[in-house]
Amino acid sequence: MSQETLQKLLPILRNFDLRGVATDAEPWGSGHINSTFRVTVDQSGLPVHYILQGINRHVFPNVPKLMENIQRITRHLAAKNPQDARATLTLVNDHHGNPFWENPADGGCYRLYLFIEGASTVDAVSSPEQAYQAARAFGAFQCALADLPGGPLFETIVDFHHTPKRFQKFLAVLKEDKQGRAALCQKEIDFALAHEKECAIVVERLADGRLPWRVTHNDTKINNVMLDDKTGAGVCVIDLDTCMPGSVLYDFGDEIRTTTASAAEDEKDLSKVNFDLNLFRALIQGYLSTAGGFLTPEEKRLLPFSGRLLTFECGLRFLTDFLEGDVYFRTHREGQNLDRCRTQFHLVAQMEAKEAEMNAFVQ
Repeated sequence: MSQETLQKLLPILRNFDLRGVATDAEPWGSGHINSTFRVTVDQSGLPVHYILQGINRHVFPNVPKLMENIQRITRHLAAKNPQDARATLTLVNDHHGNPFWENPADGGCYRLYLFIEGASTVDAVSSPEQAYQAARAFGAFQCALADLPGGPLFETIVDFHHTPKRFQKFLAVLKEDKQGRAALCQKEIDFALAHEKECAIVVERLADGRLPWRVTHNDTKINNVMLDDKTGAGVCVIDLDTCMPGSVLYDFGDEIRTTTASAAEDEKDLSKVNFDLNLFRALIQGYLSTAGGFLTPEEKRLLPFSGRLLTFECGLRFLTDFLEGDVYFRTHREGQNLDRCRTQFHLVAQMEAKEAEMNAFVQ
């Protein structure tokens, strides 16, 4: 199977500066947006690994600007860590010196990275130490990019975390109720309506300057941090496609959302869905160990709230999609988006109940 994969990829790989002969290729990782493969290249008898990705142009239509973002970020991080080749992703140019190659036949776009050896990703946090290391890595990533020169990055997905606009779409879909589903989720609708005022807290503070604009990752799941195979330490932040201007609260809030839940995102039995305060404390400790020096007092104050905001926003998106007829998020069974909404709103309620304890950890 790997040789079949290699034969399919060879016409693409020939356009990059491999400095050797590709001998093997296999699908890699658990991402759902881009097509990812690990490629083995024989360089004078030494096997060297690369990561080849086919970029999803439906999600990221402006590939040149996307890759300009990634090139700026990786060069800046490499300059800050010249002795550590694993500290950031390293792009391999095509034969014309470009950071990606576009197939003139079908418009498909591809990029190549050096493979980071001796480190792996996990899809779920299994211990407070893993949560600590991931948060520490994301904090270091943000801190290193706080002085990125050249002006704001390109916005690869417009209004990605603009919660008030997400709420306005929810209201419009609810009013129309094309699928006649509103009667099936009145409790969730009422929960959403009761939280409208909190939607604009970060957006308003960014607009009036109370919160600074930062370079943010916007997809801070545990599997976007490479962890050292021996020590477990965070080595490198990966998947840089959604890096763009935003608030650090978006990143830390999504870390809370994706790390601290005790059950799957679509768990039907809400008694199994609990907010893990110990994992939250590990996140706070790890994140502030690297990011604490550059955050403003207002950013630090809102760190616990960011978890509620991002969890609510995600639940709101699931609810909106359920009302609209499951047109955005892929579903495998009836009512799955509603179940996803319910787990997120259940977590929000638990975070609200533990707000004092969360604030005390930050202090």
